[in-house]
Amino acid sequence: MAGFPPADELLTEAILEETRDLDRRSTRQVLEAIHGQDVYAVAAVGRVLPAVERAVDVLVLVLTGGGRWFNIGAGTSGRIGVLDASEIPPTFGYPADRVQGVMAGGESALVRAIEGAEDVAEDAMCALADLELMPGDAVVALSASGRTPFALGGLEAAKQCGARRIAITCDPASPLAHLAEVPIVPVVGPEVIAGSTRMKGGLAQKMVLHLLSTTVMVRLGRVEGNLMANLNPGSRKLQHRAVRIVMSLGRPPHKGLNATRVCVASRGLASW
Repeated sequence: MAGFPPADELLTEAILEETRDLDRRSTRQVLEAIHGQDVYAVAAVGRVLPAVERAVDVLVLVLTGGGRWFNIGAGTSGRIGVLDASEIPPTFGYPADRVQGVMAGGESALVRAIEGAEDVAEDAMCALADLELMPGDAVVALSASGRTPFALGGLEAAKQCGARRIAITCDPASPLAHLAEVPIVPVVGPEVIAGSTRMKGGLAQKMVLHLLSTTVMVRLGRVEGNLMANLNPGSRKLQHRAVRIVMSLGRPPHKGLNATRVCVASRGLASW
């Protein structure tokens, strides 16, 4: 494809020498190989915590100022972005329109791969234009290789309108990393199955995103101690959790100190 280096020059396409005989291993040996490599994703994310911290500061500033946060990507990266965004309203009681996921191929691509959807940068730009991307917003683009046109189109749209630009990728030399204001680049190394970035690459991206979203929500005051004081009790399980949160906040050492938080945690209980 035009504009792409040969596959053997892509960091995310490299071959892991230790697993060249993967197809001849026992079930237990395959499992051990995969699990052993996952540890590298954890270590890689640990090395980029300073960049994650900078991204948190940007996103807190954007959301505090009334802006929106868009996760944008294709394939595994896109699904991870949509998943993380969709968990924020029920977990933290935060409005769904303030943190959104944008997926190459649209909603249908969440459950069935749409090959080629990732190759059109203009589709990302059009999707963000339809959402009326503004200078006060932020775009977080996800792509393990850092070369997915759809993700690049998302950051380019952000650049053109003056929105903030954050990238999550596994290749520090990638175009996505260079286009971002805040590049977050956990280098996980070659995958157990060469090029299958749904593995360590996907794991690292998921870890970075839940670091971002959880810490941003904590910074925005959506958590009391380590309790989901703003959760939306929309299911029986969450209703019982909400009751336990209210009870916990009403006991020492909280008693008398967090009456407002008790009221906030209680607000969704009156209807059941």
